[in-house]
Parts: sequence; structure tokens; C-alpha cells
Amino acid sequence: MKKNVIVGQSGGPTAVINASLYGVVSEALKRSDSFDKVYGMVNGIEGFLNGHIMDMKPLEESGELELVKTTPGSYLGSCRYKLPEDLNDEVYPALFRRFEEYGIGYFFYIGGNDSMDTVSKLSRYAEGIQSDIRFIGVPKTIDNDLVLTDHTPGFGSAAKYVASTVREVAVDASVYDNKKSVTIVEIMGRHAGWLTAASVLARKFEGDNPVLIYLPETAFDQETFISQVQDALEKVPNLVVCISEGINDGKGTFVCELASDVGVDNFGHKMLTGSGKYLENLVKARLGVKVRSIELNVCQRCSSSMLSAADHQEAIGAGAYGVQAALAGETGKMISFKRIEGDTYKMEYAAEDVNQICNQEKTVPLDWITNNGSDIGQAFIDYALPLVQGSVEVPEENGLPKFAYRK
Repeated sequence: MKKNVIVGQSGGPTAVINASLYGVVSEALKRSDSFDKVYGMVNGIEGFLNGHIMDMKPLEESGELELVKTTPGSYLGSCRYKLPEDLNDEVYPALFRRFEEYGIGYFFYIGGNDSMDTVSKLSRYAEGIQSDIRFIGVPKTIDNDLVLTDHTPGFGSAAKYVASTVREVAVDASVYDNKKSVTIVEIMGRHAGWLTAASVLARKFEGDNPVLIYLPETAFDQETFISQVQDALEKVPNLVVCISEGINDGKGTFVCELASDVGVDNFGHKMLTGSGKYLENLVKARLGVKVRSIELNVCQRCSSSMLSAADHQEAIGAGAYGVQAALAGETGKMISFKRIEGDTYKMEYAAEDVNQICNQEKTVPLDWITNNGSDIGQAFIDYALPLVQGSVEVPEENGLPKFAYRK
């Protein structure tokens, strides 16, 4: 008897999380000899627990699935629901009763670190009760901080957006050169500065803006920062500085905490914002120059206007490969990217033990961070450039992007 497929999305969306959804759904629908129905969880594992699912086949029949492929955000909706650490908790038998109710034999979850934690717990519980349901994680995160994979879907497009936007900001800042000014751009990145590092790609020539780039991997010292800004202003009067939202003193205090109280989300993560504004006020008070701060905020993760074709294609491929891996008998795995050494960029998919991935964090190598923690070296540029290549044509309607909307 054929089993059913279910797929969900979790955590913060990206510009290509729906491309991975398309990859899973389209690949599963092609394999009607192996699967019966293909369901989507509405609002992730939390929605599924409450019986909120949808049949994905009508999307293909209506042509809506093709629109999903270039729609940002999470088409199925998301959640930030953390499964209990104790596998004896009552939520697990409740979930597996749901799986049985819907005839689920294959479970795919698209998300980041916390989503891989969900895949890990479900697959371990399944093993404990000798369930034959196969659990596969499909990675996504603009933070690029998952271990055992070269990079993650979502990072390339977000990196392209950051580099493009910072280049535009730098050009705008250079219009007036009769007075010194500082523009501080705050970019997402809690503990891993991959996305902020991508701002280095904005430079058009050596010494171009952004001149200073600060990541959370190295301790941030305010006095050193002021000195570096002052020195840089002597060479570049319209200075652009890029910072990660998570820059900190190396002892656990985030710069944004110096300005205000910081709340936490459902996973206990501090909600970081305000580092740019704090430094704006600091530079203004200490150096007396014109200064402004810009927080890229949600735009860097949700913009479809600067999709990286490489990222988009790999996201679709990751979803499709997840289905193939499950059919081959894999479970408790996350789909990973393996970069093949050579003069040209090549990548292949693999499946890694999700238990070795969840609750780990991959940071930017310290030897890729240069100039006393204020710049990014060539090794990162060589790593990141292949991931931002190419553009994707997003369908339009009346001159505006046409997206898929869940009814």
C-alpha cells in the first residue's frame, strides 16, 4: 500500500524557501508509483498537530505551483514551535497518531537549525517505537550557519540582496563630497556573520565602500571602532560601515543591549535590533560628523527582486533530492551541499545525519576576517561569489511581481 507525503516549513522565511517546497512537491507528484497523496502542513509542525493540512496536487493542476517557485516567504506558513526535549512527552504520540490518521510515510521539513532539531527528535522517536516513517530535513537559512554543508539555500539570494543594496547605498553616499559623513548599515546575523560578510562583494575596487565590516565572530570594542572610523574618514569622506546585528564585546553582551532591553523569542534567542542606531549616536557624539544608520531588516530575507539563479536552482534541487533520498531509504538526515574542488564552481547533494547538525552553529572562519576585525579577506570572496550568480525572472502582473497566495 502506497504511503502519503507531508511537507512543512518552519522558522524565518527566505527568498527561496518556496523553491525548496516546489522541489519536494513536484518531485513527489512525479512519483505517483511510489506515493499516494502529497500534503502540506499549514504553519509547520504546530499547525499539523492541530490538523491543519492541505492537498498539494491541486496547485499543480491549476498552475499555481509554478508561481510558488518564485514566491518569497513561506507559502505554507511557518511556526516557531519547539518540540519537547523529553521524548516521553505526550506530544509525540499525538503527532504520530496524526501521521497514522493521514497515512503519512514520508515527512519533509524545510528550515534552519531549530527545524533540524524537530527532524532529529521525530526520527529518534520513530526509531524508538519502530515506526517506518522517513524523516528528512531540507535546509534553509539566510544565516548560512548550518554545519556539515558548504552553504544553505537562502544565503545566496540574501547575500546578493545585501551586496547590491550596500553598493547602491555607497553610490548614494558618494554624491556629496564636501563634508564628512558616515552611513552604518545593520545586517542580520546573530552569532554568525556570513550575511554581513557578503557586503564586501559591494566593492567596485580596492578601498571602495564599505570600508569597514564588523562580524559577531570577533569581539567589538567601541574605542577601537571610533579610532578605525576616524582613520577611514581621512581617506574616504563618505564612509559606509556594515555591521552584524549580533556584534558583541566577546563576553556575551550585544552592542544593541547597551541601548535598550532586549526581549527573547520562543526559543530563548535574544531579539537583536538597534546596534546600528546605537553606533550612529556614538559616532555622532564622539566625532561630530553627519551620520545615519540603516537597518536592512526583513527586506534582506524576503526580496524576490534580486534572486540568485544559483541559489534558486540549488534550493529546488535540495527539495527534489530530499524526496529521492527518502525513497532510497534515508531517514533522520538533512540534505547537504558538497563543493567539488576545481577551478570552476561545482556542487553535489548529499544526506548528513541530522543529529550531528541540529543545535550546532557554523561561523565565519577567523582567518577570513582581517584588519583587526574590521574587514573581510579574499577567501570569503572566493567562497561567496559563485553563490550570487545569475538572475531569476519573476512573473509580473500590472508591472508588479505576481506571487502565489494560499487561499
